[in-house]
Amino acid sequence: MRRFFMNDEELGKKDDDHRTVKNSLRPPNWHPARVPPRRSLKRIGLALLAAVLLFVFFKNIPVLGPDARMRRPNYAYSESPANVPRVRPPTRESSPPRTQGPGVERTFNGPVKFPDLAPTLHAITGTRGSMVINRNVLFAVSSLKSAATLLPVACQMASELKSYVHFALMSRSDIQFSELRSINGISDHCQVIFHDARPDYASISIDERMEHAVFRAFHHINIYMHPQAIIVDGSDDEELYFSRASRHHSKATQSTLIELPQKSTRSLTWMTKLDSAALRMWDKNQIDIIVQAQPGSSGSLIRLLKSLNAADYPSSSVPHLTIELPHDVDPPTKQFLESFLWPPSHVNNPTHARYLTLRHRIPDQRMTEEESSIRFLESFWPAHPQHSHVLILSPRAELSPNFFHYLKYSLLEYRYSTVSTYQQWAHRLFGISLDQPAQLLDGKEPFSPPTMLKPSSAEEGNEVEISTPFLWQAPTSNAVLFIGEKWVELHDLVSRSLAAKRDAGDTLALLSEKLVSTKHSSWLEHALRLCRARGYWMLYPGEDMAQNLATVHNELYHYPEEYADDEKPKPPLLSDDADDEEAEAVRQRIQSGSEIPLAPVALLESLPNGGNLRPFGDLPLVTWDGQPTDAEELKSLAEQYATEFRTKVGGCDAASSEEQRKKKEDKKEDILAADLFCGVE
Repeated sequence: MRRFFMNDEELGKKDDDHRTVKNSLRPPNWHPARVPPRRSLKRIGLALLAAVLLFVFFKNIPVLGPDARMRRPNYAYSESPANVPRVRPPTRESSPPRTQGPGVERTFNGPVKFPDLAPTLHAITGTRGSMVINRNVLFAVSSLKSAATLLPVACQMASELKSYVHFALMSRSDIQFSELRSINGISDHCQVIFHDARPDYASISIDERMEHAVFRAFHHINIYMHPQAIIVDGSDDEELYFSRASRHHSKATQSTLIELPQKSTRSLTWMTKLDSAALRMWDKNQIDIIVQAQPGSSGSLIRLLKSLNAADYPSSSVPHLTIELPHDVDPPTKQFLESFLWPPSHVNNPTHARYLTLRHRIPDQRMTEEESSIRFLESFWPAHPQHSHVLILSPRAELSPNFFHYLKYSLLEYRYSTVSTYQQWAHRLFGISLDQPAQLLDGKEPFSPPTMLKPSSAEEGNEVEISTPFLWQAPTSNAVLFIGEKWVELHDLVSRSLAAKRDAGDTLALLSEKLVSTKHSSWLEHALRLCRARGYWMLYPGEDMAQNLATVHNELYHYPEEYADDEKPKPPLLSDDADDEEAEAVRQRIQSGSEIPLAPVALLESLPNGGNLRPFGDLPLVTWDGQPTDAEELKSLAEQYATEFRTKVGGCDAASSEEQRKKKEDKKEDILAADLFCGVE
């Protein structure tokens, strides 16, 4: 102990001088006691302290927020904007106070921070927001009026369970999310993930700071969420700074921005049925409309154009309209076109551009089948086949105000949704018809649309037949939307077929065969050949749905120009010697007519299955000649016809035909018809 306290060197020296030699000698069996040095004691103490700290840390390990429920997306609502409890940041005593009221001065322009955004963004890792392609859809608002408009839409979309639906608030208001939900009648069952994207001191910030804050908020959200579509209020209820920032961000990131037009929320409720993949394509599709007028059809043409002008066009690109005029234009048609506006005045068109093209035919002589087909098909070419489509309208058609809603809904669901894409159904879709034909393509036999059986609510165990949409291999030309890729393939097939016909003369019996009545345009024969060779089908509406989309008037029907010589005078329906019973039958026939009367209602009210479009696999399938079939049989029939076409038209033998078929299977994304012709790459 004495040596332990002696730190002075001299004291140690004096102590040595007092020692005797005898005392300095150590016994042979003596060993010094091993006492840990002071440095080792310090290390042991630090190690114990570190162990205690690690134990405390792991016992209270931090998660993605103050609540363990934030380890994964949680859709159960609690008293916070993010569906999870959280601690608000302390009051900033040195910062400008948060004041409200109509007389508040908005002069603050400091750096932007988002005190409540990070925890909720960190909590959505389970939605795979870091991936560019995911299932996230974002609703964003700044105005409380816009929040009242979009909140029910967001909850409805979330209830469909097809996407992760998020709702971001970028407002100046200090309102709590619980209060916002309560005011708008949003219950706890709403499966929406809420995000508080309001910047600090929003109530006193200038508009430029708020616009910058909205842009940055979208940027942060995009990093963690990558929303497939951003849905905002496009009406005047929304704040101007928010609208500008959202458009700038959409342009910078090439993301899909859906601006819901004013007073159109109810008519667009069908969009809640779409998944994120379909919504991503909302503004990436362009539809062109082509109307091919005939001589002496001024009344029908004017009726069609009026129905086009009165229709409702949802938030998307404005369709381009092309009217093919004959050589002789009737005076009523000239006068009407002088004042005809397209797009209509009620459609949002900020650039005031005209999307109307008039084409006047120069030759006055009657066209042949080949000339008519070429002239018609050359009237449109898709700039981007995957996104550009064409709507063909006969002057005899009359459209419902909701027709474009149905077209857009069906196109997005059946062409771009996740289910249709991954199940390989979409590549068989040739087009979408708005009307339901009454006859087969030969014009001789009536067509009986298939029906579905539905349990009767009156008596258990009984079933009743109901109308349903169906898939038919036969194309039509009255009112139909053709998919852009199929239009390109049809172009290629017609080009190669005409070249093969010129080389072989009139010896190609398959190309000379007429399966389509001369009541239809000649190009429809080529379309039927393509559908039969590929196993393509057209989507037709059921009878109940068709009367809410379009009708075709037949009272002033004229044969196509190339078949004008085949037109015969119609015999009178009532002969002179008809009795009272026959006269009554004729009267009822005239009164009912063969056309479907228009009875337009809201789109979802006319759709079966609660407004959800039935998947392709649940729809009845019919061959081109009206026989019920299934997908496997249709595929087999298509392979047989393709082999026959290659042999009789394409110049192939059995071996080369099989080789061409395998090439087509290896190149499923090829949209040309080269495999149907041998010796052509």
